[in-house]
Formats: sequence, C-alpha cells, structure tokens
Amino acid sequence: MVPNHTLRHLIDQWLQMGTQFDPVLCTIDCLASLKKNLESDEATLENKCQTLQKIQALTEESQSGNSCLLQLGFLPLLLELLFGKTESKLSQECVKFAEQALSWVLRLMSPGEYEYLNMLNEESKLESFQVLFDQGTGKIKRSVCQVIEAISSSMETRELCAKLGKNRKLLKGLILLVHPTYEASDSGIKAISALCCLESNRQNLVQEGVISRLLTYIFDSERHERNLAPKALSTIELLLELESAKAALINNPNGIKALIKMVFRFSEHEGSESAVQSLTIICTDSLQARDEAISAGVLTQLLLLLQSQCSARTKTKARMLLKLLRSRWD
Repeated sequence: MVPNHTLRHLIDQWLQMGTQFDPVLCTIDCLASLKKNLESDEATLENKCQTLQKIQALTEESQSGNSCLLQLGFLPLLLELLFGKTESKLSQECVKFAEQALSWVLRLMSPGEYEYLNMLNEESKLESFQVLFDQGTGKIKRSVCQVIEAISSSMETRELCAKLGKNRKLLKGLILLVHPTYEASDSGIKAISALCCLESNRQNLVQEGVISRLLTYIFDSERHERNLAPKALSTIELLLELESAKAALINNPNGIKALIKMVFRFSEHEGSESAVQSLTIICTDSLQARDEAISAGVLTQLLLLLQSQCSARTKTKARMLLKLLRSRWD
C-alpha cells in the first residue's frame, strides 16, 4: 500500500507535469520560437521555408493552430516578409518561399483580417506585389488573384481596390490569364469579376481589352470540360452597363456568337440568364446586333431554352428578347 501522504505528493507532481506539458501551451511556445526564426534577418529564405514547413507539421494536428498563429501575429509578419522588400527579379528561393507564405496568408485570412492588406497601399509594397504576380509561378499567380478577390470584397480595403484598378500593368496581367488552357485562368476570371465591384475599375478593364478576352474564353470554352464560362459571362453582363463595353462586344467578330452559344448550353442552364440578358442589352440599341443574332441562330436557342427546365425568371427574359427580335419585322 502507498501511504496517503506519498500518494498526495505523486498526484500533485502529476498535476504539475500536466500543466507543463499542456499541448496548447506547448504549441504556442513552439510557434513563438518559430516566429523568431522568420523574423530573423540572419535566416536565409531556405531556413524560412523550413520554418514554414515545421509550422505546417505543428499545426496540422491542432484544432487551435490557426487561432494561435493569428494571436501571435503571423499574418502581418508573413505579409511583411512577402511584400516588405522590393526585388526586381525573383530568385528560385524567393519563389519557393512566396508559394508557401502566400498559402499561409490565404489560410489565415478571414474577413476580419482583410485590413492587414492595406499595407499594399504603400507604393514599394504594391510594387513587390506586382513583381510576384508578373514573375511568379502559376501557383503564385492563383494566390495573388485570391488576394485581389479578398481586397475587392471588403469595405475596409475599398481604397486599395480602386488603386489596383488603376494599375494598368496589373489589369493587363490579369486579362492575359484568361484563357481556357491556362492553369490560372479561373483565378484570373474571379479576380477580374471581383474588381468589377467598382465602376472606375470596370472602365479601366474595358479599356485594357477585357471584353475581347472574355469573349474568346467563352467561345473556346466548350472544348474544355471544366471552365468558368458562366462566370466570364456574368462579368460581361455587368460590364455592358458601359457604352464602351457594348461597342467592344458588337465590334468583336465572335461577340454575338459567343453569347448565343451560352443561351442553351449547360444542362443546369448555368449562364443562360446572363447570356439572354446580355443579348437583350446589346440588341435593344443596335439593329446590327439584332440582325447578327438572328443570322447566328438565336431564335432556335431561345425556343429550346423556353422548352427546358430553366428558371421562370430566365424564361421571362427569353420571352422579352424574342419579343424584341420579333419587332425587327414589325
């Protein structure tokens, strides 16, 4: 038998050890130590990549991992490491680190953290952001596009969103991503669509040729099983509020045809409503557009759509377009 006082001593000792080895406290201590490695000016980019991998391993099994990282200030630190130093040319080590760091930024970001992105209002940091996008891998480009989506979605970063919309080089880069065979095309379309939240951004995107690129993407998208043609189409519909966008679509050789292809294309009719609405906008002001649409077979596509299981709202818009086209012979 163990004496009571000895048992009490062992229990007290066990309780003390339990506190010392609390997994949450241990995780926080380890993360704090790893944060110092990231902050160190003496650590190489290779060392910092290894540190990020250790953080990944440490937080994989922890339900509170992300929360601990946020409390310790990892998000602003990672953003500073990514954009705080301007490089004219990215090294392989820099690319590798940027891929990992951006993945962590996206993992840690939530609407409540978007204000940290306002650091990009500083010209030097925005320049670093641009260099990463221009010279980065497909993975980096996708991540940068997701950051742009986050910026565009928050009122706290609205000024930054407008600033991005004035960056012609960035807009051109995003537009060039829009191609069915490019691995980052989906991310590019989402980023462009997000930037359209501001009218000034829409004007600049149209001036940089986004209508033509989106139309080409839609026209060629049937060759590719997975694509964001409906998203591209809804973006065009939004842009058609601008006269310059209407002119760009009408003057594009495949513009009307691309819209008609989307009227009755997907079994779930995703994109049909935007296609019909876009055609209505174009045909309302242009007899040329009506004639071209009729010649390209829009009537058949609309009749097929009306016989389908699409929504009542889409059918109403289809009937309105048919009525508009019928007036051509009145």
